[in-house]
Amino acid sequence: MPTQDTRNFWLLAVLGGLVTAVGLGAAHYMEIHGHVVTGMTNQVVWGLPHVFAIFMIVAASGVLNVASIGSVFGQPVYKRRAPLSGLLCLAMLAGGLMVLMLDLGRPERIIVAATHYNLTSVFAWNVLLYSGMAGIVVVYLWTMFERRYNDFSKPAGLAALVWRFVLTTGTGSIFGFLVARQAYQSALLAPLFIVLSFGWGLAVFLVVQAAMFAWNERRLPPEVERRVARLLGIFIAASLYLVAVYHVTNLYFARQQDFVSFILLSGGIYPLLFWGGYVIVGSVVPLLLLFHPRLIGQRATLAAAVLAILGAFAWLFVFIIGGQAFPLEIFPGHEVSSTFADGVVERYAPSLPEFLLGVGGLGAAFLLTVMGVRVFDFLPQDDLAAAKP
Repeated sequence: MPTQDTRNFWLLAVLGGLVTAVGLGAAHYMEIHGHVVTGMTNQVVWGLPHVFAIFMIVAASGVLNVASIGSVFGQPVYKRRAPLSGLLCLAMLAGGLMVLMLDLGRPERIIVAATHYNLTSVFAWNVLLYSGMAGIVVVYLWTMFERRYNDFSKPAGLAALVWRFVLTTGTGSIFGFLVARQAYQSALLAPLFIVLSFGWGLAVFLVVQAAMFAWNERRLPPEVERRVARLLGIFIAASLYLVAVYHVTNLYFARQQDFVSFILLSGGIYPLLFWGGYVIVGSVVPLLLLFHPRLIGQRATLAAAVLAILGAFAWLFVFIIGGQAFPLEIFPGHEVSSTFADGVVERYAPSLPEFLLGVGGLGAAFLLTVMGVRVFDFLPQDDLAAAKP
């Protein structure tokens, strides 16, 4: 007879598989009928699926920070979490790339991107960065699980640390090198995405770790809980600071002032998501939960992590969608209009297939994580006497 643990595993695996299948079905629907069934237009060409994809790719880089702190900097508390960190990196990277490829259309043409490189394109750089990241993390996990190669774990961890910085720089540079949108084209975007990855990755890790500990009827030791809570708070505060610097920098330039006003004040849904979703829900409230002396605890840390993830989606929606919706100001100080709707703010409303494709990517990452945890020993091994409830 199957045990309760086995039944739970198959239940979660089937759930993850169904969510992934729904996402694939949505991608097939959009492939058959075209992007006319989505909310995307000629101006807003990166829609809600890109919000999911960029979140998962950036968080995949950030979640590996847990392993880096343990292996590279020799912190035992984090070293015990390195295998799970590596697994989540691979799972979220795969889920994000799945959404990215299916949303762009013609996913079978990935073979062209993999065999013909235009090294003057930042998109071509990212093909190398993503595949290189997956390869390095696989080797890194191998050095941790194979005792004969444990001595190589630190060099492999250092390589993963360096590569993930380069990968996130490449992701930020996709936007930073894009001159056709005023929201982008900024040298600050590369370091901003790196810092954002810290908080998003750690938040994802804490949510997954809490679920795994609840599944195995364990509790996080109080000292470990306090350390990760402080670290998450530092990352959230640093991200909020750099986002503020990014907008203040844009305000300094006359040609960017209308865009900043649009995003922060007059843009309808975009200021609401920025101030309410990212600043308050995704930053201020988590900081209160993490640093208020009367609120510190496992539930507060988990709640802060969940809110930080929701804030991440809000910020990405404002950044990606709002940045495309605002018309490019070619002649600052002058109004431009034509039959091609120049100077008009583009409207975008995400459709159900877009949402389902994005959720399907999360389902794929969830399925890979569940399978990996079941097959290999990825559960962090703290002092069991302290970890028992």
